[in-house]
Parts: sequence; C-alpha cells; structure tokens
Amino acid sequence: MTDTSLVTSSVDFDLDGKQSGHLAVPQSTNSAGWAKYFVPVFVLKNGEGPTAVLSGGNHGDEYEGPVTLMNLFRELKLEDIRGRIIIIPMLNHPAVAAGTRLSPIDGVNMNRAFPGRSTDTITGMIAHFVATEVLPLADLVVDIHSGGSSMHMLPSVNMHRMDDVDQMARMLAAGRVWGAPYVFLYRDVAGSGLLPSYAESLGKVTLGTEMGSKAQFGVDMLRHTGRVRNVLHHAGILTEAYRDRGEAEPIVVAADNEEDYIMAPASGIFEPFFELQDRIESGQQIGQVHSLEHPDRPTEPVVARSNGILFARRSIPLSRQGECLAVLTREVDE
Repeated sequence: MTDTSLVTSSVDFDLDGKQSGHLAVPQSTNSAGWAKYFVPVFVLKNGEGPTAVLSGGNHGDEYEGPVTLMNLFRELKLEDIRGRIIIIPMLNHPAVAAGTRLSPIDGVNMNRAFPGRSTDTITGMIAHFVATEVLPLADLVVDIHSGGSSMHMLPSVNMHRMDDVDQMARMLAAGRVWGAPYVFLYRDVAGSGLLPSYAESLGKVTLGTEMGSKAQFGVDMLRHTGRVRNVLHHAGILTEAYRDRGEAEPIVVAADNEEDYIMAPASGIFEPFFELQDRIESGQQIGQVHSLEHPDRPTEPVVARSNGILFARRSIPLSRQGECLAVLTREVDE
C-alpha cells in the first residue's frame, strides 16, 4: 500500500512562469463538515536548469525566513533565473499566524515531523507532502531558521557533518558563498525528524540558518538572510551575481559534542554572565539560576563542560529544567 499524500497543490511545479498558490491540507474543524488548510507556495520556472527549494516559517516565531522569501518572490523576475525556484515562505503556516514555535492546531514541531505520513496530523501531512513531492525535485534545499523566541544566535548558515565527502564539500562551498558571518556545523541533541536532516539524507545540498532571534529581528538580520541570493547564483539558478557578499570570509565553527549544549540544571530565572562571542573555558560558570520557590536559597550555578565561544544564549530569563541555556562552538578546519 502506497502512502500517497492527501495534500493537493494549486500550482504546477513543472509549468514555466511565475505562480502564486497554495497547498491544500485536509483538516477537521468544529465549524465545517469539509475543510482545507491553505499553505502558501510560490514557483518561478524559466526553462531547464537546477531546482532550489526554499522554506521559512518552519517554526512560527522565526520571521526572517517568511519576510525574506516573500520579498524574494516579489522581486525576482523570470528573466533573472535559469531553472526553478520553489518557495514555501511559511511552511508551518498555522504557527506563523499564531506566532508560536509549534503548530497551534496539533501542538507539533514541524522540524521534528519529517518525513511525516499521509494520514498524520496537519503538521505531519504538510511534512509528508514536502518530503515526497517537493524535496525530490531539488538540487538545493534551504530552510531558514532563527533562534525564535527562546535563543539569541550569532547569524550563521548551518549544516550537519556528512559522511559523504563530496556532499559535505558541496554544502560547505554553498554555505561559505552565502556571506553570513559563520558557517555552523551542529549536532541534533533534541530529537529527530528535521527537514534539513531529511533533505541531507536524500543527497541534496542542504543549508539551514540561525539568523539571530525574534528579539534581534531587524535590518541587519534581514540583510544577512537576504544573501540567500548568493547561494542561488552559486547553484546556477540566478543568472546575475548578487552584489552583497558580506563583510568578511565566514568563520566555520562546530558544536560537535553533547557537552557543547548547556541545559538548565534547575527551573527559575537564568542570569547570564557572558555575551555572545565571549570565549568560555570548561569548568567556568556561565551564569546562575534563581529559584522562584526558594528565593532565599543559594543560586544554582550553570557551568560549561567544554571550551568555545558563546554562539547562542537563552533570551527568555525564565527557564525550565532541561531547556537549553547556551551553545558553545569552536573554529574547525574542514
């Protein structure tokens, strides 16, 4: 029995031209006997050539992707491209509309739902359609993220370390071309089912990002994110080079070890002792947690277990035990 998607598309991915439409996802509601949820999708196709799949809004509180990709669709002209660009600017549209990390419809994290199932909840159904109908078309996959509501992040282009040496080299080359200050090699420490992981498993040149955070959203972060045009040119899809290459050669960093991801030892108010880009030594106290229930007791120290620069730091002071408070990275020779 085949797991055929129940999602339909109002755009034709094989048709030349500039199309704006939607993915229609079946849903059950209290207010209608039959209902579909619409997820916006754009296609630009001009003859034969490579295909890029660009997505944003995988998490609904990360706005850099949706804004950049909506602007990109409006600004690009067909004569600017050779091949095809498929854009899903708000992959988890219900979450973007609500401003939440998880979908308010089913409470699911889109970036833990891949490859999904045809009979899944709405998040898994969207993931399944993208995994089976969209990503196989791609030569280049870009999934734009930021730290959202919870983390301040240094702006970076991200990827996993790959065993396939050629794929890894092509991903690093594309990541460097973007023009972000950092290329970040990261490790999954909070589950599986990521869109980038799935695209990587298909052998695609796959880039994620961490473009600041909800609190850092603004001109600078949108400029970093908009440099995705450099990658489209590098892939042979944009015919004219984008002219904003960034301020300097990106620094390649990695958080390879479980110890690089520092989780809260207790619930309470996290007081940080360092800012982003500060250098931390193993055993150094990076902050402390104040108890709400026992404010008279000594604070809980938060201690680094590895060396590196402070690449990410929790932006919400009120934290629960086990939530990520900081990420440390080190420069690497790829």
